[in-house]
Amino acid sequence: MRIRTTGVVAVLGLALAASGCGGDNKSSDEPAASASPKAAAGGKLVIWADDKRTAALKPFTEKFGQENGVTVEVQAVPNEDLQNNFVTVSSQGGGPDVVIGAHDWIGNLVQNGAIDPVQLADEQKAAFNETAIKAVTFNGQVYGVPYAQENLALIRNTDLAPEAPKTIEDLVATGKQLKAQKKVTETLCLQVGQKGDAYHIYPLYASAGGYLFGTTANGDYDPKDLGVGKPESIAAFKKIAALGEKGEGVLKRSIADTNSTATFTGKKCAFLVSGPWATADVKKAGIKYDISAVPGFAGGKPAAPFVGVQSFYVAAKGKNKALAQEFVANYVTKPELAVALYQADPRPPALTAALDQVKGSDPDLAKFVEAGKNGQVLPAIPAMAAIWDPFGKAEAAVIGGADPASTVTAAGKTIAGSIK
Repeated sequence: MRIRTTGVVAVLGLALAASGCGGDNKSSDEPAASASPKAAAGGKLVIWADDKRTAALKPFTEKFGQENGVTVEVQAVPNEDLQNNFVTVSSQGGGPDVVIGAHDWIGNLVQNGAIDPVQLADEQKAAFNETAIKAVTFNGQVYGVPYAQENLALIRNTDLAPEAPKTIEDLVATGKQLKAQKKVTETLCLQVGQKGDAYHIYPLYASAGGYLFGTTANGDYDPKDLGVGKPESIAAFKKIAALGEKGEGVLKRSIADTNSTATFTGKKCAFLVSGPWATADVKKAGIKYDISAVPGFAGGKPAAPFVGVQSFYVAAKGKNKALAQEFVANYVTKPELAVALYQADPRPPALTAALDQVKGSDPDLAKFVEAGKNGQVLPAIPAMAAIWDPFGKAEAAVIGGADPASTVTAAGKTIAGSIK
């Protein structure tokens, strides 16, 4: 989520020059083919990943290449540019054979014809966390092989707050007491910033009854049922406003992605809402901590963080599609590869066997998974792209003191106008 690297121009040039052979299509209920890539001996498999995953993948891709008589090239692309660059080169008929990215890219990638369904047997699907498979399923087809999942949780300084709060009201009461005792300067470190942060506020929005999209009969998100601007969302934002700068002063625009974790590790705040990516800094600071679910409003629904999944995708315009299917379906599904990716970037593995291997030495993983049990799969439909900016700006405005009803109603109209 917060990976940085360089060299995208060179990557694009290399990807457009990649060559090989085509692939075939099979039912998702059948095992992925293991013989066809052998016929591509001498071919080339190009994989796009960010820098952390590039280093972790190389030993495995080298072995895969040796076993299949092919060259495998793992290319580093900046994570923040990866999706757009992939769609661009794919539309031009080029790009990699395999790409690694977040599951909420799927709707956009499918809409742009950039990825193919992945051919997984039923027993292969059963080896993964059920939520992870749900996340990579779009229009009834599996489009990715998940390797990690993540969600927000409440990270608590146990020296300052020994007990996990059961409700957000309990948290506020504890935080206010600590502030009165001058033990902290902030009640809660939940990043907002000047433009808002829909991802981080969503657990509280959902607890207060708000929703983004309704669902169809088969459980898929329905872009025609937009919740932003509906009475439920207005009621939710009124509760959020009560925690804002003109209310309790718990939620602040001055707490942003640039300082929320640092404020917590600096012991200026007892509670941090963040994900697995924050624990390395917390450990480095030497803070005694625990992890629990983000608490919801008293009398409300459980707080529901988004559950995100990181996945491998087969490029629809790749030059070596059969080889890509073989790698993604029958190699990425091995526990040892999932463990290596966890070691490079500690997030709970989506493959159950891999999670079982690592959770004994990292108890935080099981706690994050438990904290996400009431979570909602982050919508992967293309309409989700219209949510982030207007919703975030509405959140920041309301936290700053703007009228919830008119602000959220306006945001809903903006979002609805952007959904095609």
